[in-house]
Amino acid sequence: MRALLVTTAVLLLAACGEKPQVAATGRTDATPYQGTGVAGFTAGNWKAGDKAAWEQQLKTRTQGQNDYVKVN
Repeated sequence: MRALLVTTAVLLLAACGEKPQVAATGRTDATPYQGTGVAGFTAGNWKAGDKAAWEQQLKTRTQGQNDYVKVN
């Protein structure tokens, strides 16, 4: 019984020692408005790096998803 308790304690404590998971490339994510560099993924006349236009596009896109402004 004592061996079972010790084994359980060791296994539980081993789970606390997990290393943080970092990508092998070591690079960080770019800001969302920087784009992907692929023209097929961009909307209309939006230019990569234009934060204000990106935020406006998101605001426009989500207007149809707001259930509080829909008329029943």
